[in-house]
Amino acid sequence: MNQPSRGRSGLQRRDQIALSAGLLAPLTVAVVLLPLRGHIADTDVTLLFVLAVVGVAANGLRTAGWVAAVSAAMWFDFFWTHPYEQLTITGRADIETFVLLLAVGVAVTEIAVRGRRQHTRASREAGFRAGILAAAEAVATGDSPSAVIDSVAAQLVSLLGLESARFVYGTGLGHPRLEHDGSVTRRGQIVDVERDGLPQPPDRPLELVVESGGAFRGRFLLTPRPDAQPTRAERLVAVALADQAGAALAGYQAVHRR
Repeated sequence: MNQPSRGRSGLQRRDQIALSAGLLAPLTVAVVLLPLRGHIADTDVTLLFVLAVVGVAANGLRTAGWVAAVSAAMWFDFFWTHPYEQLTITGRADIETFVLLLAVGVAVTEIAVRGRRQHTRASREAGFRAGILAAAEAVATGDSPSAVIDSVAAQLVSLLGLESARFVYGTGLGHPRLEHDGSVTRRGQIVDVERDGLPQPPDRPLELVVESGGAFRGRFLLTPRPDAQPTRAERLVAVALADQAGAALAGYQAVHRR
Protein backbone atom coordinates (compact mmCIF):
# COMPACT_ATOMS: atom_id res chain seq x y z
CA MET A 1 0.00 0.00 0.00
CA ASN A 2 2.92 2.37 0.58
CA GLN A 3 4.64 1.71 -2.72
CA PRO A 4 2.35 3.91 -4.85
CA SER A 5 2.86 6.81 -2.44
CA ARG A 6 6.61 6.42 -2.76
CA GLY A 7 6.23 6.36 -6.53
CA ARG A 8 4.15 9.54 -6.56
CA SER A 9 6.52 11.31 -4.18
CA GLY A 10 9.40 10.20 -6.39
CA LEU A 11 7.74 11.76 -9.40
CA GLN A 12 7.07 14.95 -7.44
CA ARG A 13 10.72 15.14 -6.41
CA ARG A 14 11.83 14.61 -10.00
CA ASP A 15 9.50 17.39 -11.16
CA GLN A 16 10.75 19.71 -8.43
CA ILE A 17 14.36 19.01 -9.44
CA ALA A 18 13.49 19.68 -13.09
CA LEU A 19 11.81 22.98 -12.21
CA SER A 20 14.80 24.02 -10.11
CA ALA A 21 17.10 23.12 -12.99
CA GLY A 22 14.93 25.16 -15.33
CA LEU A 23 15.43 28.21 -13.14
CA LEU A 24 19.08 27.70 -12.23
CA ALA A 25 20.71 26.17 -15.33
CA PRO A 26 20.50 29.36 -17.44
CA LEU A 27 21.68 31.43 -14.46
CA THR A 28 24.67 29.11 -14.09
CA VAL A 29 25.50 29.52 -17.79
CA ALA A 30 25.26 33.32 -17.43
CA VAL A 31 27.52 33.44 -14.37
CA VAL A 32 30.12 31.08 -15.87
CA LEU A 33 30.30 33.14 -19.07
CA LEU A 34 30.28 36.51 -17.32
CA PRO A 35 34.11 36.89 -17.27
CA LEU A 36 34.03 36.53 -21.07
CA ARG A 37 31.61 39.39 -21.59
CA GLY A 38 33.05 41.59 -24.31
CA HIS A 39 35.18 38.73 -25.65
CA ILE A 40 32.49 36.31 -26.85
CA ALA A 41 29.81 36.97 -29.46
CA ASP A 42 26.22 37.31 -28.31
CA THR A 43 25.20 34.63 -30.82
CA ASP A 44 27.51 32.13 -29.12
CA VAL A 45 26.09 33.08 -25.73
CA THR A 46 22.56 32.64 -27.07
CA LEU A 47 23.38 29.14 -28.37
CA LEU A 48 24.76 28.16 -24.96
CA PHE A 49 21.57 29.37 -23.31
CA VAL A 50 19.54 27.30 -25.80
CA LEU A 51 21.66 24.25 -24.94
CA ALA A 52 20.81 24.79 -21.26
CA VAL A 53 17.11 24.91 -22.14
CA VAL A 54 17.41 21.73 -24.21
CA GLY A 55 19.11 19.98 -21.30
CA VAL A 56 16.22 20.84 -19.01
CA ALA A 57 13.50 20.15 -21.59
CA ALA A 58 14.92 16.68 -22.28
CA ASN A 59 13.43 15.65 -18.93
CA GLY A 60 10.05 15.76 -20.68
CA LEU A 61 8.39 18.18 -18.25
CA ARG A 62 6.88 21.04 -20.23
CA THR A 63 6.67 23.45 -17.28
CA ALA A 64 10.37 23.03 -16.52
CA GLY A 65 11.25 23.72 -20.15
CA TRP A 66 9.15 26.88 -20.18
CA VAL A 67 10.74 28.04 -16.91
CA ALA A 68 14.16 27.42 -18.46
CA ALA A 69 13.23 29.41 -21.57
CA VAL A 70 12.00 32.39 -19.53
CA SER A 71 15.01 32.15 -17.20
CA ALA A 72 17.42 32.06 -20.16
CA ALA A 73 15.83 35.11 -21.77
CA MET A 74 15.77 37.00 -18.46
CA TRP A 75 19.42 36.30 -17.58
CA PHE A 76 20.53 37.10 -21.12
CA ASP A 77 18.82 40.48 -20.70
CA PHE A 78 20.29 41.03 -17.24
CA PHE A 79 23.92 40.13 -17.97
CA TRP A 80 24.38 40.48 -21.73
CA THR A 81 22.38 43.50 -22.94
CA HIS A 82 22.89 47.20 -22.32
CA PRO A 83 22.42 48.54 -19.72
CA TYR A 84 24.10 45.63 -17.93
CA GLU A 85 22.63 44.14 -14.74
CA GLN A 86 19.26 45.71 -15.29
CA LEU A 87 16.12 44.09 -16.68
CA THR A 88 15.97 46.72 -19.38
CA ILE A 89 16.74 46.43 -23.08
CA THR A 90 17.32 49.52 -25.23
CA GLY A 91 18.85 48.16 -28.43
CA ARG A 92 16.63 46.73 -31.18
CA ALA A 93 19.06 43.88 -31.88
CA ASP A 94 19.06 42.91 -28.20
CA ILE A 95 15.26 42.96 -28.12
CA GLU A 96 15.14 40.68 -31.16
CA THR A 97 17.67 38.32 -29.57
CA PHE A 98 15.67 38.27 -26.33
CA VAL A 99 12.44 37.43 -28.17
CA LEU A 100 14.11 34.80 -30.34
CA LEU A 101 15.76 33.19 -27.34
CA LEU A 102 12.41 32.95 -25.59
CA ALA A 103 10.66 31.61 -28.72
CA VAL A 104 13.39 29.07 -29.50
CA GLY A 105 13.40 27.92 -25.87
CA VAL A 106 9.64 27.30 -25.91
CA ALA A 107 9.81 25.59 -29.33
CA VAL A 108 12.67 23.33 -28.25
CA THR A 109 10.73 22.43 -25.12
CA GLU A 110 7.67 21.40 -27.15
CA ILE A 111 9.80 19.28 -29.48
CA ALA A 112 11.52 17.60 -26.54
CA VAL A 113 8.22 16.93 -24.74
CA ARG A 114 6.66 15.37 -27.84
CA GLY A 115 9.76 13.29 -28.51
CA ARG A 116 9.76 12.03 -24.92
CA ARG A 117 6.07 11.12 -25.16
CA GLN A 118 6.58 9.24 -28.43
CA HIS A 119 9.50 7.34 -26.94
CA THR A 120 7.45 6.48 -23.85
CA ARG A 121 4.50 5.38 -26.00
CA ALA A 122 6.75 3.20 -28.19
CA SER A 123 8.35 1.59 -25.12
CA ARG A 124 4.95 0.96 -23.56
CA GLU A 125 3.58 -0.62 -26.75
CA ALA A 126 6.66 -2.83 -26.98
CA GLY A 127 5.99 -3.90 -23.40
CA PHE A 128 2.36 -4.66 -24.32
CA ARG A 129 3.43 -6.94 -27.16
CA ALA A 130 6.06 -8.64 -25.05
CA GLY A 131 3.54 -9.35 -22.29
CA ILE A 132 0.96 -10.85 -24.64
CA LEU A 133 3.58 -12.93 -26.45
CA ALA A 134 4.95 -14.21 -23.15
CA ALA A 135 1.50 -15.28 -22.02
CA ALA A 136 0.75 -16.89 -25.40
CA GLU A 137 4.05 -18.75 -25.30
CA ALA A 138 3.27 -20.04 -21.81
CA VAL A 139 -0.06 -21.37 -23.08
CA ALA A 140 1.52 -22.92 -26.19
CA THR A 141 4.26 -24.68 -24.23
CA GLY A 142 1.75 -26.21 -21.84
CA ASP A 143 2.54 -24.27 -18.68
CA SER A 144 0.08 -24.99 -15.89
CA PRO A 145 -2.96 -22.70 -15.78
CA SER A 146 -1.94 -21.46 -12.34
CA ALA A 147 1.44 -20.32 -13.69
CA VAL A 148 -0.22 -18.53 -16.60
CA ILE A 149 -2.78 -16.93 -14.27
CA ASP A 150 -0.08 -15.75 -11.87
CA SER A 151 1.91 -14.28 -14.76
CA VAL A 152 -1.14 -12.52 -16.18
CA ALA A 153 -2.13 -11.17 -12.76
CA ALA A 154 1.35 -9.68 -12.28
CA GLN A 155 1.20 -8.05 -15.71
CA LEU A 156 -2.27 -6.63 -15.00
CA VAL A 157 -0.99 -4.97 -11.82
CA SER A 158 1.77 -3.19 -13.74
CA LEU A 159 -0.30 -2.46 -16.85
CA LEU A 160 -3.41 -0.98 -15.21
CA GLY A 161 -1.88 0.63 -12.12
CA LEU A 162 -3.37 -1.75 -9.56
CA GLU A 163 -2.82 -2.47 -5.91
CA SER A 164 -3.55 -6.14 -6.61
CA ALA A 165 -5.11 -8.60 -9.04
CA ARG A 166 -6.41 -12.01 -8.03
CA PHE A 167 -8.16 -14.76 -9.95
CA VAL A 168 -11.34 -16.43 -8.72
CA TYR A 169 -13.43 -19.14 -10.33
CA GLY A 170 -16.82 -18.02 -9.01
CA THR A 171 -19.22 -15.38 -10.23
CA GLY A 172 -20.48 -12.36 -8.31
CA LEU A 173 -22.87 -9.45 -8.54
CA GLY A 174 -22.46 -5.72 -8.22
CA HIS A 175 -18.89 -5.43 -9.47
CA PRO A 176 -17.83 -2.75 -11.92
CA ARG A 177 -16.51 -4.51 -15.01
CA LEU A 178 -13.74 -4.12 -17.54
CA GLU A 179 -15.54 -5.14 -20.72
CA HIS A 180 -13.99 -6.94 -23.65
CA ASP A 181 -14.15 -3.80 -25.81
CA GLY A 182 -11.93 -1.97 -23.29
CA SER A 183 -14.72 0.08 -21.74
CA VAL A 184 -15.44 0.07 -18.00
CA THR A 185 -19.02 -0.12 -16.75
CA ARG A 186 -20.49 0.45 -13.30
CA ARG A 187 -24.15 -0.26 -12.57
CA GLY A 188 -24.83 -0.31 -16.30
CA GLN A 189 -23.16 3.05 -16.98
CA ILE A 190 -19.90 3.57 -18.87
CA VAL A 191 -17.13 5.11 -16.75
CA ASP A 192 -14.93 7.81 -18.30
CA VAL A 193 -11.65 6.25 -17.20
CA GLU A 194 -9.44 8.88 -18.86
CA ARG A 195 -11.20 11.58 -16.82
CA ASP A 196 -12.27 9.85 -13.60
CA GLY A 197 -9.91 6.88 -13.38
CA LEU A 198 -10.89 3.34 -12.51
CA PRO A 199 -13.73 2.83 -9.97
CA GLN A 200 -12.48 3.19 -6.41
CA PRO A 201 -13.80 2.05 -3.00
CA PRO A 202 -16.48 1.87 -1.74
CA ASP A 203 -17.10 0.13 -5.09
CA ARG A 204 -16.33 -3.56 -5.20
CA PRO A 205 -13.14 -4.62 -7.01
CA LEU A 206 -13.23 -4.23 -10.77
CA GLU A 207 -13.85 -7.57 -12.48
CA LEU A 208 -12.35 -8.80 -15.72
CA VAL A 209 -14.22 -11.87 -16.87
CA VAL A 210 -12.13 -14.71 -18.32
CA GLU A 211 -13.81 -16.71 -21.09
CA SER A 212 -12.73 -19.18 -23.73
CA GLY A 213 -14.79 -20.87 -26.42
CA GLY A 214 -17.84 -18.97 -25.19
CA ALA A 215 -17.58 -20.58 -21.74
CA PHE A 216 -17.01 -18.73 -18.47
CA ARG A 217 -13.68 -19.73 -16.90
CA GLY A 218 -13.42 -17.32 -13.98
CA ARG A 219 -12.53 -13.68 -13.45
CA PHE A 220 -9.79 -11.42 -12.25
CA LEU A 221 -10.73 -9.09 -9.40
CA LEU A 222 -8.73 -5.89 -9.76
CA THR A 223 -8.09 -3.37 -6.98
CA PRO A 224 -6.94 -0.09 -8.58
CA ARG A 225 -4.60 2.45 -7.04
CA PRO A 226 -6.19 5.86 -6.47
CA ASP A 227 -4.30 7.35 -9.43
CA ALA A 228 -5.04 4.51 -11.89
CA GLN A 229 -6.12 5.93 -15.27
CA PRO A 230 -5.12 3.33 -17.87
CA THR A 231 -5.68 4.23 -21.49
CA ARG A 232 -8.10 2.32 -23.67
CA ALA A 233 -5.14 0.65 -25.39
CA GLU A 234 -3.86 -0.55 -22.01
CA ARG A 235 -7.30 -1.86 -21.09
CA LEU A 236 -7.54 -3.76 -24.38
CA VAL A 237 -4.15 -5.33 -23.68
CA ALA A 238 -5.49 -6.38 -20.27
CA VAL A 239 -8.41 -8.10 -22.02
CA ALA A 240 -5.99 -9.87 -24.39
CA LEU A 241 -3.95 -11.09 -21.42
CA ALA A 242 -7.11 -12.39 -19.73
CA ASP A 243 -7.92 -14.27 -22.95
CA GLN A 244 -4.57 -16.06 -22.68
CA ALA A 245 -5.49 -17.14 -19.15
CA GLY A 246 -8.80 -18.38 -20.52
CA ALA A 247 -7.01 -20.36 -23.24
CA ALA A 248 -4.75 -21.98 -20.62
CA LEU A 249 -7.74 -22.99 -18.52
CA ALA A 250 -9.66 -24.30 -21.53
CA GLY A 251 -6.69 -26.38 -22.69
CA TYR A 252 -6.13 -27.83 -19.24
CA GLN A 253 -9.81 -28.76 -18.85
CA ALA A 254 -9.92 -30.32 -22.33
CA VAL A 255 -6.88 -32.50 -21.60
CA HIS A 256 -8.27 -33.70 -18.30
CA ARG A 257 -11.69 -34.46 -19.75
CA ARG A 258 -10.00 -36.77 -22.25
